[in-house]
Amino acid sequence: MLVNPISRGHAQENINPYDVQVSTRLIDNRFQIQASYTAPINICNAYAFITDYEAAKNIPGILESKVISRSANKVRVYRLIEEQILFFPIEMKSVVEYTEASNRLLTFEQLSGDAKFYKGTWKLVSEKNSTTFKYESLVEPHSLIPSSVIEYFVRSSLKGRFELMAQKATQYKATEILPCK
Repeated sequence: MLVNPISRGHAQENINPYDVQVSTRLIDNRFQIQASYTAPINICNAYAFITDYEAAKNIPGILESKVISRSANKVRVYRLIEEQILFFPIEMKSVVEYTEASNRLLTFEQLSGDAKFYKGTWKLVSEKNSTTFKYESLVEPHSLIPSSVIEYFVRSSLKGRFELMAQKATQYKATEILPCK
């Protein structure tokens, strides 16, 4: 994880109220992404938030997010994402299978799509009056754009996306509260 070298004073807390941390590394043409944020919601609502797959289309860059099948604890989701790299809009389609392991763990893997490889996890850690969301993934884009250019744009856009997710988690009101396992 990246650590902010600036001491965490009161002004710093106002800038990052959800303690958003993001790090990316390029490992053999794959981006390893680790991110976390803390939102003032309980673990059951946090789990409902990350498993509300169709609400993901409220995150910038996600044009469409639709559940295409659900069987036991496996959910397949079709996603259409648009990224802006330099002046070029890049559209990526995928079918991702999520495995809902418990109210603390969600794993996912791309079954088909425009990335060569996409796999990862969401882990939830319950704290006193909040939940910490921990995201980790490996992504190998299928692109003619050099990895260094992609890495720059990934790094510059991810923190803002996770900050927005933390804000949306805080405001989240589940339409259907699932039993908390």
